[in-house]
Amino acid sequence: MNLLTQKFTTKHDTAPFSGIKTEDFMPAFKEGIEIARKEIDAIVANPEEPTFENTIEAMSFGGEVLERTSSIFFNLHSAETNDEIQKIAMEVSPLLSEFGNDVRLNKELFERVKAVYDKRDLLNLTPEQTTLLEKKYKGFSRNGANLAEDKKTRLREIDKELSRLSLHFGENVLAETNAYQLYITDEKDLSGLPEGTIEAARELAMSLEKEGWVFTLDYPSYVPFMTYADNRELRKELAIAFGAKAFQGNEFDNREIVLKIAQLRHERANLLGYKSHADFVLEERMAESPEKVKSFLQDLLAKAKPAAEREFAELTAFAKETDGLDHLEKWDGAYYSEKLKQKLFNLDDEKLKPYFKLENVLNGAFTIAGKLYGLKFDEVKDIDTYHKDVTTYEVRDENGNLVAIFYADFFPRKGKRNGAWMTSFKSQYVKDGVNERPHVSIVCNFTKPTETKPSLLTFNEVTTLFHEFGHALHGMLADTVYPSLSGTSVYWDFVELPSQVMENWCYEPEALAFFAHHYQTGEMIPMEYINKIKESASFQEGMATMRQLSFGLLDMGWHSADPSGITDLKAFETEQFATTQLYPDVKENAMSTAFSHIFQGGYSSGYYSYKWAEVLDADAFELFLERGIFDKETAMSFKNNVLSKGGTEHPMLLYKRFRGHEPKPDALLKRAGLL
Repeated sequence: MNLLTQKFTTKHDTAPFSGIKTEDFMPAFKEGIEIARKEIDAIVANPEEPTFENTIEAMSFGGEVLERTSSIFFNLHSAETNDEIQKIAMEVSPLLSEFGNDVRLNKELFERVKAVYDKRDLLNLTPEQTTLLEKKYKGFSRNGANLAEDKKTRLREIDKELSRLSLHFGENVLAETNAYQLYITDEKDLSGLPEGTIEAARELAMSLEKEGWVFTLDYPSYVPFMTYADNRELRKELAIAFGAKAFQGNEFDNREIVLKIAQLRHERANLLGYKSHADFVLEERMAESPEKVKSFLQDLLAKAKPAAEREFAELTAFAKETDGLDHLEKWDGAYYSEKLKQKLFNLDDEKLKPYFKLENVLNGAFTIAGKLYGLKFDEVKDIDTYHKDVTTYEVRDENGNLVAIFYADFFPRKGKRNGAWMTSFKSQYVKDGVNERPHVSIVCNFTKPTETKPSLLTFNEVTTLFHEFGHALHGMLADTVYPSLSGTSVYWDFVELPSQVMENWCYEPEALAFFAHHYQTGEMIPMEYINKIKESASFQEGMATMRQLSFGLLDMGWHSADPSGITDLKAFETEQFATTQLYPDVKENAMSTAFSHIFQGGYSSGYYSYKWAEVLDADAFELFLERGIFDKETAMSFKNNVLSKGGTEHPMLLYKRFRGHEPKPDALLKRAGLL
C-alpha cells in the first residue's frame, strides 16, 4: 500500500515518514497528477454556468494527493536527499511542469475562470475571494492562456527545460560542496581556531577514518575557519574552493546552465508579452517594475558606499598595522574584521557562544512567541520524522487549541543543502467548516554537539534561528480559507518581513534575559556584552549593505535585459560588480554558478527583497520600540493584520493597517548607522 496516496491516519495527519519508501514517490506523483487531471476535467465538463464556487473554489481545493506528495518529496530533496531521490526529482520535474502547463493552457478552463472574473463586481465576494479570483485569472493570463497554439507549445518546452536545469544546477552545487575537504595534519595550522571548531573537525576526520582534522565548505566548518584561522595560505585555499563551486570546468560546472536559464527565462517573458523576466516577475511584487527596483538599490548604494569605502580603508589600515599586509584579499576580510571588532568592542563570538546554547535559544524563541502571540510549544516524541536529528512540537494557543505542528532540523549532514530555510508539509486552510492547522518546519546548519560541548551558536546563528522562526510564525498563525493564500504565500518582497522583524528581539535585553544564559553556570549574559552586541550591530554595516546590494544588482543584471549577448559569465559578473567591488577579484571564482537563490530557489528578480523587507522590518519594529517590545496590543495588531492574513490582500494594504502609513527607509538607515 502506498501511504502517500491515502489519507494519513497518523496523529494530527502528520507525514508517516518511516512508512514512506523512496520507490513510493513516483507512483504517488503519477496517481496525484491523474486525480488532479480528473478534478480539472470535472470542472470543465460541469454543465452549469461558471460560478465562484464551482470553478474558482473547486480549483483551489483540488490536487490534494499531488500537493501532499510534492511537499514531502521536495522537502526531503533539500534536507535528506540521496542518489535515488535526485534521480526521481529529475524524472518528475518535467511531468509536474507539463501538468502545470496543461492546467494553465487549458482553453475551456480559462474560459470558465474568465466568465467568473468578468462578472466579479456583481458577486459580492470577500476580500480574500476577490484576491483568489484575481490570482487564478492572472495565473492563466500571465502564463500563456491567451497565446496562439504554436506559442503555447514553445512555452511548454521552455518550462520543462527550466525545471530540469534548475534541479541540475542545485545538484551540481551540492556535489561540489560535498567533494571538497581541507585535510590538516599539522597542529600548528589550527592556530587561532576556536576549540569547538577544532573538536568538530577532529570528529569529522575520525568519522572518515583519518588522522588529523577535516574542514569542509559547509557553513559551520567554513565560516569559523575564515574568521579565525591564522594561516593565511589555508584561508586562501578554502576561500578559493568556496568561490569556485560549479566554476571549475568539470562535470559539475554550472556556466552553461546559468546562461541557458537566463536565456530561457527571457524568451519565456517575451513570449508572454513582457520586455524581460524581471518585468514579468515584478508585476506581481510590491516593487512593481525593474526600474523601481534599480532605483531602490541605487538609492541605498549612494547612501552606503561612502560608509563602505571608509570602513574598507579602516580595515586595510588595521591589517597593515597588525600584520604588515599591503592589501586585503577576500580571504582576509572576515579574519581582520573579527580582529578589529574585538579591538573596538572587546567582543568576539567565542566569548558570546557559551551564552547561546541551541536548546536555550530555541526555548527563548518559544517564550517570546508566547509573550507576543500567546503560543505554547510542547515537544512530543510520537510524531514521525525523516531523520533522528529532527525534533517535533505541538503548538497551542492560550485555550489549549492546536495551532500548528512544528518540526526543527538543525545540523548539517551529507544529504542536506547548506543554508537555512523554513518550509511546510501541510498548509493551513478551512474546508467543510474545519480549520485545518499547518505543519511547519525550519531547517538550519548549526554546529553539532560534540562529546564535550553542546551545540553553541554564534550570535549570527542566533539571528538566523530567529529569522527562520519568524517565517515559521507566519506559517503557523495563518488563518485563511484557501490554501494557496495561506501563511507565507505572499509577494516575495513581503515574505521576508515576518522573518526579519523577528531578528530585532535578539538585540533587546528584555528578550535576551529569556535565553542568553551561560550553558555551564546558568548566569545571564552580562549587560556589557548586550551593550556591545547593540553597539557592534552596525559595525561595518556599510560594507554589509554594499555586499547585499551587489547580489541584488547581479540578479537584476541577469534578468532585466536580454542576456543573449552574454558569452563569458565571469566577464559579465565583473561588469555587474563594478560599482560595488571593494576586494580585488579572484579569477578562479564566480558568484553566479553557485547563486542558488536565483537559479534554483524562487528569488530570480527578487533578491532585492531582502533589503526591501529590511526597510519594512525596521519601520515595523520602531512601533514595538515606541510601545514596548512585548506590547500585547501591537503584537496582536501585527498578528491580525500581517501574520494571519497570508496573501489574502495586497501587502501594502496589510502593512498600512498595522503601521498606519507606508514604510519609510529612515528607520533602516538609522539602525544601520548610515544616516
